[in-house]
Amino acid sequence: MIKSINNGVYPTMITPYTDDNRIDYDAVLGIMEWYSKNGVNGIFAVCQSSEMFFLSFEERLELMRFIIGNAPEGMSIVASGHTADGIDRQIYEANAFINEGADAYVFIANRFAKENEGRDVFLKNYKKVVSSIPEIGLGIYECPYPYKRLMTPDVLKECAEISPLLFIKDTCCSVKMIKEKLEAVKGTGLKIFNANGAILLETLKAGCAGYSGVMANFHPEIYSWLCENFEKEPEKAQRVQNFLGFASTIECQCYPVNVKYHMNLCGVPMSIFSRARDCCELFESRKTEIEEMFEIEKEFKQIMKI
Repeated sequence: MIKSINNGVYPTMITPYTDDNRIDYDAVLGIMEWYSKNGVNGIFAVCQSSEMFFLSFEERLELMRFIIGNAPEGMSIVASGHTADGIDRQIYEANAFINEGADAYVFIANRFAKENEGRDVFLKNYKKVVSSIPEIGLGIYECPYPYKRLMTPDVLKECAEISPLLFIKDTCCSVKMIKEKLEAVKGTGLKIFNANGAILLETLKAGCAGYSGVMANFHPEIYSWLCENFEKEPEKAQRVQNFLGFASTIECQCYPVNVKYHMNLCGVPMSIFSRARDCCELFESRKTEIEEMFEIEKEFKQIMKI
């Protein structure tokens, strides 16, 4: 069944762990409740921020089932989860995940072709996969790992004509390229969500549907304000954009360990352990940087009345 998805902010949901290295579902629930309190419109679940390449198939499936089953009312859930190289295994995993009932299932762009393979291989594999799954709204994620495969406007348009694409998490970090993609998919129903905080305002003005990126795990309410008010209050929107662009540099620190530390400051308790990064990378000065950013967030929201 083809569902609609909300515009707005879609955090790339992180995965917390217990002390014995299992998924901490109490913390997962706490994250979703925190998202809901802070104006999030949807969740991008079981993605790279979720450490999907470090979760077993069974863990990914169980995590998706829990998120969909406990999603706050009115919140759209888009989800990925397939990590296999082989197309047949991707089809198997995608069908299992789709059966859990997400609003849109998101394919990883770099899974359809190797780095040295071109558009013909990509489109051949894309057609094979989408013809082997139930009719559902789909998405594409330009995941940076294990390599980043950007969707060119012509390939994106062709994909949107082959299947009902609803969502793309765009990681090109280029206003020009995003405008070209928006023009290419006009009238198809595909919504482009920018993952780059520094250029978000310009891409919202151009027609992007919202933001889906790691920084929505730090201060989603500020991203939500921008997505909802950039047209109504343009001068204030530029000041908000200036803050978001500068703050987004923290994602280069040691994500997702740093955001787990930040979640604790926000009152969402969890271990900072990560399977993807060594939590020892978050040494004392880096913790201090997160604490200082947390205080600046609070002051900025007070000044800007967000």
